[in-house]
This record gives sequence, C-alpha cells and structure tokens, in this order.
Amino acid sequence: MAAAALWRLRRAFTAAFSSAAAAAGPGRPEKLTVRRQAEGVRNIILNNPRRRNALSLSMLQSLREDLLHDVKSKDLRVIIISAEGPVFCSGHDLKELSSEDDVKHHSQVFEMCAEVMTLIQKLPVPVIAKVNGLATAAGCQLVASCDIAVASEKSQFATPGVNIGLFCSTPAVALGRSLPRKVALEMLFTGEPLSAQEALMHGLVSKVVPEDKLEEETMKISQKICESSKSVLALGKATFYRQMAQDLDTAYKMTTQVMVDNLTLRDGQEGIEAFIQKRKPVWSHSQDKKK
Repeated sequence: MAAAALWRLRRAFTAAFSSAAAAAGPGRPEKLTVRRQAEGVRNIILNNPRRRNALSLSMLQSLREDLLHDVKSKDLRVIIISAEGPVFCSGHDLKELSSEDDVKHHSQVFEMCAEVMTLIQKLPVPVIAKVNGLATAAGCQLVASCDIAVASEKSQFATPGVNIGLFCSTPAVALGRSLPRKVALEMLFTGEPLSAQEALMHGLVSKVVPEDKLEEETMKISQKICESSKSVLALGKATFYRQMAQDLDTAYKMTTQVMVDNLTLRDGQEGIEAFIQKRKPVWSHSQDKKK
C-alpha cells in the first residue's frame, strides 16, 4: 500500500482513538474494547491490559457488539482485532470461573465465548488478528478463529489450562482446525508455548514481522482487501468455511454452483468486463444481480 494511504489510515485511527478516550471522561471506567474505523478498516482493540485483556463475560459481550456494529454497511470492508499492553489476550478471567460463581454463570461465559468465535467466521468481512505479545488459552483460540493472523516476532501462543486443572477443550476446537493434530495436542497436553516462528510454520498465523513493522503489514493486507468487492468477498468467505466441512465431491458440487451464482452478481460481471476493457472495476459492493 502507498505510504500516503498508510499515513491517512494511521492519522484517522489516532484521531478516533483520542475521541473515544475523551468521550469516556474523567472518572468513567474505560471501555473494555475500543472500536475505531477509517477508510473501510475497523480496528477493535482489547482494552483491559491491567487484566491481561482477559475474556471476561463483559469483554466478550463488548467484543461481540463491536464485531456486529453496522456490519452490513458498505463502508466496512475488513476488521482488525488488536490489543493494548504486552499481552494480546490471556484467555478467560479465572476469577469468573471460581466456585464463587454458579454453574449458570460458567455456562454463560463459555457459551458467549463460543458465540463470538463462531461469529468471526460468519461475518461478511475478513477478520485479522494483529498480535503483539502473548496469546493464551481462549486468547489463542481467538487468534485461531480469525481469518488471517499477523504476529510480531516476540509473540507467543499457548494453551496452558491443563497446568491449572482446566483443560482447554473449547480452544481445542479452533486449534484443531488450524494446526496439525499432533502439534495441537502437544500444546494442549503440555501447555508449552509456540514461538511466533513455530506458529507460522504450523499455520496458526499468516505472517510474522518485526514489532515495528506489525501495523504497516496489517494495514497493507487490509488495504489490499479493501480494493475488492465486499459482496464477492462475503460470498467467497462463507463458501470457504462451508466447503471445509464437506467431503471432496460435495465440496466441489457446492462450490461449482457458487461460481455460477458469483457470475450473476453485478460485481461478478463488472470485474470481468473491467478486466477485458483493461480498466479498474467500479464495485457496487451489493448483492444485486446483473440485469
């Protein structure tokens, strides 16, 4: 992405973040997540570094709200999930899982967590995890649930629940779908962390970059996504996850029909016509059919 475009995005994000902080006002509790958006890119920031950005029920509810906010708008093209502080996310807030809270509350926590993780893959826009630090347990699950993950070289990933007597069964769902089985099970059985490079090698993250290049690389990917049709990307993302759950023959049958359906979209035909005419496409970002 051009340096000028990167600068504009950073300036807009900084201004939005300052406005959000000012809106909180003195004496008011800071929001558990901060949402800011500019030029199609929404950044959702986990904003409770004092609690290591733990996924408390309140944090999960706030994250869900920010993910769903005006999600159908043509102005939203990609979502980035990042975090304040040295820990990306430490997983569930263990204070909420003590015997002081009843089984009903425990169920609410895990059900909300599962809802947020599955929601990420159901959203009509790509979701990128921007990781700069430690991601453990449900925090590691959050990274694995995102469509793309960019991590700094210092980042680490672990599922240490077994060491405190609470096996990471729900994180295992996302890990088992992102990592080779034996790698995932070693993480789950030992609690030992993967380095950023190991996470890259095994497919948990998409890219690893120096810390000072993390924002630039994440924005570069985001801007490239913004150049495409939202409706086409939404169709492609939904289809990708649907076909992954099918056997080979069923997957090809289903995706063959999707390719045909894609061609009926206004943006499907616009892209082909623009290629033939050697011009840039003008996307409608709508689900409208070509007349």
